Amino acid sequence: MVTDTIPARFFAQAHAHPDGPAYHVRRGGAWQSVSWRDYAAQVRRAARALVALGLAPGQGVCLLGYNRPEWVITAFAAIAAGGVPAGIYTTCSPVEVQYIVHHAEAPVVLVEDRAQYDKLRQQRDNLPGLKFIVLMDGAPAIDDPMVLAWDAFLAAGDRVPDAAVDERGRGLAEDDTATYIYTSGTTGPPKAVMLTHRNILWTAETLSSLIEIRPQDSLLSYLPLSHIAEQMLSMHGPACYGHSVYFAEALERVPDNLKEVQPTIFFGVPRIWEKFHAAVSARLSQVTGPKKRLLGWAMGVARRYHALTMIGRPVPATLGWQYRLAQRLVFRKLKTALGLGRARMCVSGAAPIAAHVLEFFTGLDILVREVYGQSEDCGPTTLNVHGATKLGTVGRPIPGLEVRLADDGEILVRGPSVFKGYYKDPAATAEALQDGWLHSGDLGSFDADRFLSITGRKKEIIITAGGKNIAPKNIEAALKESPLVEEAVVIGDRRKFLSALLAIDRAAAAKWLEGQGQPAAEPLHESPALLAELTKWVDKVGEQFARVEQVRKFRLLPRSLSQEAGELTPTLKLKRRVIDKNWSALIEGMYADDPN
Repeated sequence: MVTDTIPARFFAQAHAHPDGPAYHVRRGGAWQSVSWRDYAAQVRRAARALVALGLAPGQGVCLLGYNRPEWVITAFAAIAAGGVPAGIYTTCSPVEVQYIVHHAEAPVVLVEDRAQYDKLRQQRDNLPGLKFIVLMDGAPAIDDPMVLAWDAFLAAGDRVPDAAVDERGRGLAEDDTATYIYTSGTTGPPKAVMLTHRNILWTAETLSSLIEIRPQDSLLSYLPLSHIAEQMLSMHGPACYGHSVYFAEALERVPDNLKEVQPTIFFGVPRIWEKFHAAVSARLSQVTGPKKRLLGWAMGVARRYHALTMIGRPVPATLGWQYRLAQRLVFRKLKTALGLGRARMCVSGAAPIAAHVLEFFTGLDILVREVYGQSEDCGPTTLNVHGATKLGTVGRPIPGLEVRLADDGEILVRGPSVFKGYYKDPAATAEALQDGWLHSGDLGSFDADRFLSITGRKKEIIITAGGKNIAPKNIEAALKESPLVEEAVVIGDRRKFLSALLAIDRAAAAKWLEGQGQPAAEPLHESPALLAELTKWVDKVGEQFARVEQVRKFRLLPRSLSQEAGELTPTLKLKRRVIDKNWSALIEGMYADDPN
């Protein structure tokens, strides 16, 4: 019996479709494809190189860089050589990088460039186990005996036979750890999620059946490969089903690359969709006359059409004809201009997204489906799929997973994708895994049709001075529905009432002020007109909630929340403790001398 492991699937894919395009990179102004045959040869050579450098089975291999072929080649090579790849976010500080490299016991680290190398150099004395630093292809040379250029790294493997890699592969078991996913750490040091070959391959198979992935499909790889979602899309999914990956040139080049590639599958975090929403809304607001009427008609048709297809209802012939006409007259050109002309599956995940943003895209014939999950169960727990989608929910449980709610509303998950534990952290493992159930830490509710809505995080529950328990997530999401609000943070733990810090969308705020005939002069956050407008908005949002859940005071921040200031994780989640510390003066000012 052949053991079902990630390297076995990867090399089998290359054997079955040797001439098919595996991945694409943009060089010299054009996209160049690499076949599965050549991809497999690159992984084998890199695996031999890791063996040559002394990588022992079970040791970590860290990867620190943007989405590049070298990243996935090295990650697959590490697994094939019996090691465990561990991605590090490029935004991590030198201290955070040191923690992960040391914790993963990695003798080899792949880095993109000198900037990432410098993080290791600064912490060299605290990394006794580090032996080699490998540079991605094309990086400027670095004069350091520990550093290997990409070609020199690969050449090191030429003295190791393929049989050595094959032997390592035969030693792998389905329940061995295949990768470490380091959590982004909202409340402390990151934990290393141990995902097995079985976890990952089961998830890849299940997702493929749900969204009908085909070898002809393509996607743009641009979100951090340190995140399990991007690994499933850019590594393990293709290894199982053969669809091709285009590696974005850089984050700032994603809009242009998207238009060039026109992928069939596109995954975006809410901030990506929000930027699309703002840009398209601005363009559409300039449409006038007959074109405006045509656009309004087409958007109405798309909404009616998708209102039926989302729940698997048949589309009347007349509406179907109108929909096809709207596509021909409006949507094909519009979607192609965005880079989504061929997209048949658009997904939003990793954080909440406002319902009005999803509804807006539905009117453009772009159905964005929410997914919910965590690293601890390989990414997806629930998903909206074709014929079973409800906007504003995160979908139904993935087939094969058991999902239920604890008495306090916490989401519990059990099934083949649930991780084996946290590396070197038995206490955290025991807390997260109880009787086979993953305790997610998220709070949720099911509707009558088993669609899940996320209502908050257990650790983020606000307990007011009056003893009321309040989940800030839904209040924050409602506040962010204003195009003027980039981020909202609700405050109120052990306080007499709720307050909020609002980071404004500076471009949207400047445009709004100009539309009001007001000068868009800095500092924007002190504009009386903007303060008055947002006061009306906060009051309006409060009408949706019980009195104890209404925000009574707020302050506008002079800048955006940032990863550099430690206020956001690499996946853009709020670090509330840091925010509370950084903006303590503003927060205390809202509660000082309050007569109530």
